[in-house]
Amino acid sequence: MICDRPGAVVHGYFDNELDAAGAAEFECHLEQCSECVYALEDLESLRSSMGLAQLYERAPASLRKKILASLGSELPVAASPSRTVWRWLAVAAAILLATYASWRVASMDRSGDYETMLAAEIVNAHLRSLQPGHLTDVVSTDQHTVKPWFDGKLDFSPPVQDFGDQGFPLQGARVDVVHGHTVAALVYARRNHFVNVFIWPADEHDRAPSSGSQQGYQWLEWRKGGMEFCAVSDAPKPALEQLQILLASN
Repeated sequence: MICDRPGAVVHGYFDNELDAAGAAEFECHLEQCSECVYALEDLESLRSSMGLAQLYERAPASLRKKILASLGSELPVAASPSRTVWRWLAVAAAILLATYASWRVASMDRSGDYETMLAAEIVNAHLRSLQPGHLTDVVSTDQHTVKPWFDGKLDFSPPVQDFGDQGFPLQGARVDVVHGHTVAALVYARRNHFVNVFIWPADEHDRAPSSGSQQGYQWLEWRKGGMEFCAVSDAPKPALEQLQILLASN
């Protein structure tokens, strides 16, 4: 069931901006709406990550002096700056913050946080795909139909295989975006479950699978043959491992 609550209500509840009646009504709604529960969990995770990142940086005194000098201010350094000065200081602080944030993101890409961030993105992409009409852009169980469909839509050719005889029939595919990459998304069925397999080029060496779970969904990530693969589903973990072996052997 798709939730029709506007995002502003979720954010208002998260920021304690709803009145008592509105908050009580929304809490009753949460008991039956996993979509809003997940949205609140994502907001809490984002707030925690920003807190742990410690993005606050104090502008150095030398920068303040330069800004005052460029404004032609006659105020001594110890005096209270005007509103204009404060605005310039805010701009300078924003630049420092953006620079530091970029450094943090780059550091995350080189650390274990990359895996955590990637897992969150592939799970979110999987959830988006489960909305009506979003699972596939081309519907076919024939790999010879699906593979040519990607021509002109991607700057790489993803491997496409049907594993119907092994219990993973191909359902179709679509183009998606994960972690800033335009990716191929192959969709397989496993009994009553759908499995999304996201694929994009990778410069790194082949890597054995790593796995985890988030929001009740299992994920598996590995690299092989210049491609990165990320599979995600609510199917049991052994099913994902079986599909990974099939994909890695072709």
